[in-house]
Formats: sequence, C-alpha cells, structure tokens
Amino acid sequence: MTKLYLIRHAEAEGNLYRIAQGQYNSIITDRGWRQIRALERRFQDIHVDAVYASDLYRTCATASAIYRPKGLELHRRRDLREICVGVWEQKTWGEIARTDPVQMENFSHHLDRWHVEGAETPEQVRDRVLAAVRQIAAENDGRTVAVFSHGCAIRILLATLQGYSIAQLGQTPHGDNTAVSLIEADGAQMRVVFRDDNSHLTDPRYAQGETVKKRANALEPGLYFQPLRLPEDAALVENCAEAFPKANVRERAEAGTVLTGFLDQEAVGLVGFCPERQAAENVGWISLFYIREPYRRRGYGVQLLGQAVAHYRPLGRRCLRIALTPEESARCPFFRDYGFVPAGRGEDGREILEKDISFDPAFLGPEGESGC
Repeated sequence: MTKLYLIRHAEAEGNLYRIAQGQYNSIITDRGWRQIRALERRFQDIHVDAVYASDLYRTCATASAIYRPKGLELHRRRDLREICVGVWEQKTWGEIARTDPVQMENFSHHLDRWHVEGAETPEQVRDRVLAAVRQIAAENDGRTVAVFSHGCAIRILLATLQGYSIAQLGQTPHGDNTAVSLIEADGAQMRVVFRDDNSHLTDPRYAQGETVKKRANALEPGLYFQPLRLPEDAALVENCAEAFPKANVRERAEAGTVLTGFLDQEAVGLVGFCPERQAAENVGWISLFYIREPYRRRGYGVQLLGQAVAHYRPLGRRCLRIALTPEESARCPFFRDYGFVPAGRGEDGREILEKDISFDPAFLGPEGESGC
C-alpha cells in the first residue's frame, strides 16, 4: 500500500492579488509562509519517503515544509502543474470577467464547457496529472510520499478518483491553500481517504499562536485596471488630493504612470509608478496609492499592490518602495500587513516602507521557466 499526501500550494501572489496565475510563477505571500510553517509542524511526526512538486515556484516553495526539515530531495515535475489558462494568464480576474463573462462563468461552474485560446482542456489536465500520480505511486510502492500541486489540477484529480466526470466537477469541494488530501494506492487501484483538510491552520498544535489572519476579501472577481484618463478621471484625482492635501497628488499623477482600478464601471482607486527613480538599484517606487472611502477595508487595496508587482517585476526590480507623509501614516499598518518594512526616511521627512518582490533561486526550476 502506497500513501500519497496530495497538497495544494500556500497562498501565492495570484491568490492575493486576484490575478490568474495558471502556469506563471508567483512568490508566496507573508500569509502563505505562515501557512507553510503550520504545514511543516503538521508533518513533523509523519514519516515521508519522497517529495514531489510541480516545477512552478509556488509549489516548490510550499514543498520546503516537508523536504527541507526531513533532509529529502525535491523532485520537480512539469506534469503536476496547474491548468494552463491560455490568454487569461497574468490578467486580473476582474478584467477576465469584463471581457469574457461567459467563459468566466463556465470556468467557475461548468468547466466542461470552458474553452479559451491557448488553454489546456480539463481533460488534458486530468490525463497528465492522473498519469503523473500513477507513475509516482508505482515508483514508490509501499512508501509514503508528498505530492504538491495546484487548486484546479488537484480538484480535477480527486473528482476523477471519486468517480465524478468533468461535467460534475461543480459538485465537488475546492481545497484552500495548503489543504491536504490522502490517497492510498494498491497496484492500479487508488482510493481517496480524505480530501481538502487544512485544519493545521487553526489547530493550536500546529499554528502555535501564529494566527493565519483572515483578510478582507474583495468581491469576486475583483478589479480591472486601465491607464488614468484625464480629464475623465479628474474627479478621482481630486478626491485623492483632498484626502491628502500635503501629498502633492496632482503632481504625482502627472509625473508618472498611473492606473485606475474599476469595479464594474465605477472608479475605485489609483496606483502610480515612477520607474525612473532608483532604477539602477532595482527599486520600484509607488508614487500614488489611493482607494475611495466606500471601498476601503474590503480587499481592494491589495489588488493595487498587485499591479505594482506586475509593473515592476518584469523590469527586474527587487523591491517596492513607498514614501508616506505624516498625514498618510495611518496607512502604515495596511502596508506592513502585506510585507512592507521600514526602510528609513527621505530627505523630505517622509517614512519609507519597502517590500521584497524577488524570487528565491532555490525554488525556481533549473532555468526559472514558467508559462504554458
């Protein structure tokens, strides 16, 4: 009898920023690392002989909860990757819902009807992941292994083993980040013992006081973004300027690249970039950051941060920075909750906060490849 612990990756940027990750790489969030530490404690006294993961960054990083403390090799496999979502990859879910609402509905509730340019079919995902898990089980007969994969891929696999068709997938649950499922394999027979258990995130034995804080979640599917249009979006700039009269908002809006975040047709916030500033030091400056009052504390602000990451990482920037005036200091807890740390003060006295957005080479594949 072979035991296979099938584990979904920890919270990654796409989950947090409401961006379709698919087969692109994204780093683990601070909350995700707390999940990983709880997962490590859950498996501390469970014997594991081998660890496998998709070759994407977020699964390899999550797998470190088991392979590192147990001194095991990590076996990377491309066939354990998430479903490729084609032209949707790296778009916000808000943009997808706006431009392709029928297929968005199909992806969420009728996966058998879903088709997107450049994407895999659910049947292709089922066939490659099932073949990979069968091969892993055969190569580890009588042993216990941990297999790290992704939400949609795992859901399709478990549904298949439990006798559900792709058309019936909506009748099955969806595992949260770091959810654990157990499969027993005996020859060609595979049985799901339990599925989608993430009790380690709330069990005091594993959390050990390190609470995985529940965050405000933006209404599905989230925001979409367009370049700031003037004079059309001037009212939003003026709202920001009135909220922070000493922050030189108008000058910031005119000096840099600015995106407007929309919910349906309503403009809810602004995020601005100054790519020339400290470019030689690989720093990405956020020059403007604003959410209208009715939309605060609802999970939309973090989606603006996601756009900053999406803007600067392709430019090779290692970190984000933002400088806050004293009147903006009330926003410090928000930024610190999402991984920003103090980095001194500017010549104008503004407090500088910094967030690392670089990849750890240890969790990248041999060539750091991602994408379909």
